[in-house]
Amino acid sequence: MKIAVLGAGAWGTAIAINLAQRLAVALWVRNTQQCASMRELRVNERYFPGHALPHNLHVTEDIDVALEGADYALLAVTATGLRETLRRVASHSSPRSLIWLCKGFEPGRALLPHQVCSEEISGISECGVLSGPSFAEEVARGLPTAVTLASSSAQFARDASRALHSPNFRVYSSDDLIGVEVAGAVKNVMAIAAGISDGLQYGYNARAALLTRGLAEITRLGVVLGGRPQTFMGLAGAGDLILTCTGDLSRNRRVGLKLAQGEPLEAILTQLGHVAEGVNTARELQRIAERLGVDMPITRAVCRVLDDHTQARSAADELLQREPRPER
Repeated sequence: MKIAVLGAGAWGTAIAINLAQRLAVALWVRNTQQCASMRELRVNERYFPGHALPHNLHVTEDIDVALEGADYALLAVTATGLRETLRRVASHSSPRSLIWLCKGFEPGRALLPHQVCSEEISGISECGVLSGPSFAEEVARGLPTAVTLASSSAQFARDASRALHSPNFRVYSSDDLIGVEVAGAVKNVMAIAAGISDGLQYGYNARAALLTRGLAEITRLGVVLGGRPQTFMGLAGAGDLILTCTGDLSRNRRVGLKLAQGEPLEAILTQLGHVAEGVNTARELQRIAERLGVDMPITRAVCRVLDDHTQARSAADELLQREPRPER
């Protein structure tokens, strides 16, 4: 079996390293210079330094070569870059099955990844999303990880999960594609909020409350969009939320920590050197929530800090001053 991983950021490189321990893997690198460096040094110095590429991991800048003979193509790109990558796949000898790894909405149009895929590659039924609590660093090291592979086709989800599964990279299947996508997107916004709370030194009680109410916020929107409530209690929902809001490796949480210290967003993102999906996702979520009439107070507060130049403490205080209400 051959896997094509399209995208050589930290996550794409990590999952390619992990899968190459047991499968034939080709890693497509869009940047020619970066690809040459990775082939020569056998490490991704730009996005994932310190992790050697297995000798059998084929690194290429030619998407045709990466896709040739692939049973599955894993699209390890950002939500922003998904459409362009899908167009590249559609114009070449595309593989039988597509799985995207991004978490977010397409900026400007607020589309979930499966909606972008259906626009660019019509008629494809064997496709899905891989999501769940998984830091790239730990996946590359082979530490135990459990994720969810979701597709509108339950059979494809089961088959693909078996293909990628291993004892230390456990892949569960789901047919709630929308629920898994929404959970993966919104948890990044909650991670920014958690970073702000921790940066303001509000304590563990506040963090626990934020995660709990954040999960309620994710579920409210997810159900309206067509997801199932129980999905948000699983790996792609509560699991990923807990990891991203509490783990020191979380980029979105780091954004929140620095916002709490008063650093400008542009400077934070420049220092980060990687994409923090929660920044773009927060803006799209606010538009979606307003259009659908879904109450998302944590998301609104994050957007006020990101775009209205509201001080983090002021936005947090506004949340704390909301009227009490029954818990649902």
